[in-house]
Amino acid sequence: MLSLTALSVGLLLGGERPPFFQALDDHWAQWTDGGGGGGRAAGLAFLLDRLGGPLGTVVPLALSGGLCVFGRWRSGLFAFTAAVAANVLVVLPLKSLVDRPRPPRPLVLVNDGSYPSGQVFTAVTVVIVVAVVLFPARPRRWWWLFGALYVAAMMWSRTWLHAQWLSDAVAGALAGGGVCLLLHRAFAPLLEREAVLAAEDRLWA
Repeated sequence: MLSLTALSVGLLLGGERPPFFQALDDHWAQWTDGGGGGGRAAGLAFLLDRLGGPLGTVVPLALSGGLCVFGRWRSGLFAFTAAVAANVLVVLPLKSLVDRPRPPRPLVLVNDGSYPSGQVFTAVTVVIVVAVVLFPARPRRWWWLFGALYVAAMMWSRTWLHAQWLSDAVAGALAGGGVCLLLHRAFAPLLEREAVLAAEDRLWA
């Protein structure tokens, strides 16, 4: 449902008229105008841009590899599929389909296609994947809080840097959450099997 919402909104952007939410995007872009800003806000925004760039791929790749090393190849496969492969198979085609121009004068180097935000998509998928494969139920509540703050900060960073519109960031979060929920359901039998083997100390079985 979340992914379909992101796709439906993207299709609205392909029409001849501006979408109904463009005025909100324009107001948000003016409010978060970081063109002349600096200091801590700028430092945080540029740091998040780097974390969401190449490092946004390195972290889930390292997580997937580490899980496989410890015999948790099922969790590693889920992590790779949700946090790496899904970005290529979902975000890039959607960017090409919608082909939305970026906001004027972005403060960082960007490629074509603003919708949806790939960095926000990755942030959401990494947060969900880490929660599923690393945290038991009770400590996971604190991770959800941290993850929500991280995703919100990434969304702010993308708009503050004029790399994406607000609706692009929201769509990235919706698409990331929807894809992770679908993949978690698909991988549930494997993950449940892994939990049983771990409890019996037979992960390599």
